[in-house]
This record gives sequence, structure tokens and C-alpha cells, in this order.
Amino acid sequence: MSGSLLEVRDLVVRYGPVVAVDHVSFDLSAGETLALVGPSGCGKSSTAAAVLRLRRPDAGEVRFEGRELTGLDERALRPLRPAMQPVFQDPYGSLSPRRTIRDAVAEPLRVQGRWDAATGPARVAELLALVGLDEAAHGGRRPHELSGGQCQRAGIARALACEPRLLVLDEPVSALDPSVRAGILNLLSDLQERFALGYLFICHEPALVRHFADRTAEMRAGRIERIGP
Repeated sequence: MSGSLLEVRDLVVRYGPVVAVDHVSFDLSAGETLALVGPSGCGKSSTAAAVLRLRRPDAGEVRFEGRELTGLDERALRPLRPAMQPVFQDPYGSLSPRRTIRDAVAEPLRVQGRWDAATGPARVAELLALVGLDEAAHGGRRPHELSGGQCQRAGIARALACEPRLLVLDEPVSALDPSVRAGILNLLSDLQERFALGYLFICHEPALVRHFADRTAEMRAGRIERIGP
């Protein structure tokens, strides 16, 4: 682990009179996994949304690689978004049911202006291979034609398309069968070691992250109660 990747200071997120995130602070280094653990409704996903600037926080500060994000408008954020990618809980809901898997993985490259007609298909095949999928066997399928684990692998490939440095993983294995979870966690560990990715791992099961995370932040009622190994 090396280098400060993400710094969150006194983050506050409100929904009307409800304070969902109440002065939350933590750091995340490159190559590190910080698990944000707590019961449903404790503010974990609201914290993740604020970190990714999918929702503007009401107070506090989020710094990514030293750059303050909370005050930036969408135009200023756009070139930074490829470096911070989400992986969602529902592998089927996070991919368009109308797109093939190869098109879903290619979409971020097209949106970010990184698509090259000559090299793009090979890049998609490389990304699918990175997550244990075969372009010929899986690329032409649609999400409903894959198992939950295969579909989540495709979602991870899509997140990797623009070479991010931070993945925000919001309950990425909770919708999967227990027999499939270990394979996805092993994949994430391998990818982290290969690319020095930072992971903010949202989870409601402390036992699940005990051997996966470097540090755990326990969250209740919008606050972090304890953070440590």
C-alpha cells in the first residue's frame, strides 16, 4: 500500500431533516481495502454516493489524489470520473438488459472518447479475460443469459474499462450465492494486487470482510464508531 488516494473529512449528507451521514471521516491508500460495515440504513451507501459525487454532500470534504471534489461542478468532475468507478449490488440491474456484454463493457470507452474502432474489440476481449469471461462465449450474450456471478464479473470488467484507481464496491457479493462469493472476492484481490487499486468496500456482514479488507470502519446511525485493522 502506498500513496494517499482518498481523504474524507467531516462528511455530512442530509435527506430533508434526516442526517444520513453525520461528520464521517476516513482515509484510503492506493492498493488498500477499507470496508465500511454496518446495518442497513446506517449511511454506508449515502457515504459511497457522496464519495463518487453521485450526490453532492451537504458539508465536509472529499479529496481524491489531493484534489478537492465537493465544490466541483459536473463539467469539472467529468474528466475525473473514469478514475473513480462503482460496482453495484445487483449485477443484473447495473447493466442494460438490451445491450450485449461486449457493448456494456465498451460503453465507458465510448462515453469517455477512448474508443478506437481498430483496437477497441481487442480491449473489450482483454477486459473480459481479466475477470474470467471469454469474449467468444459471453460477449454476445445479454445480462439475463448469464449467471449472477458471471454478470457481476461483467460489471467489474465494465468498471475497469477506463483504468480507474478507486473502485467503490457497494455490497458487490450480497446478491450472489455463497458458493459464488469467494470467487468474486478472489478476483477482486487479484485485480487489486495487479493494478494497485483502492477499494471502498460497502458491506453489512463483518464476517465477510474479515479476511478481505485491510481495515474496517464500523458505521451506525450515520457515524463511524470504530475504525481499525
